[in-house]
Amino acid sequence: MKQPEFQEFYETSRDTCLRAVLASVGDRQLAEDLVAEAFTRAWVSWRSVSRHPAPSAWIVRTALNTRVSWWRWRRREVALEGDHDVADTTAGDPDLDPALLTALRRLPQRQREVIVFRVFLDLDTQATAKILGIAPGTVTAHLSRAATTLRGHLVTVYNPEAGS
Repeated sequence: MKQPEFQEFYETSRDTCLRAVLASVGDRQLAEDLVAEAFTRAWVSWRSVSRHPAPSAWIVRTALNTRVSWWRWRRREVALEGDHDVADTTAGDPDLDPALLTALRRLPQRQREVIVFRVFLDLDTQATAKILGIAPGTVTAHLSRAATTLRGHLVTVYNPEAGS
């Protein structure tokens, strides 16, 4: 019983969740690893995850939380020196515009998270607020700021004369 229901959820949600996580973390390989880990955790806890009001949001939130946990663990294990550039990891994903991904990377983390849940997963303000543990008004404020920043950046990218 669990397997067909979970398999259908996985097949219909994986790409959307991957794009949402990729938009937040900016690294395709990391996003794939995080989403795989989140789906694994969902499989183990499918009984409760399937009753979640937005299982896709559960996957994305779990993936983003996993990233924080991995980062904390790695920070203790490895001391990185200097700047490390991430290669272009958007190749092969026609659904994510590289200019948009670049603009998303420049947003503060909370604004990226709000964009991920409100835009990529199409959740309403209340659901986004609950998942992120913030007030609905804060979601609205972050979304407004992020949209303004993205609009300004993308207008400049796609219409350089508009930026001058």
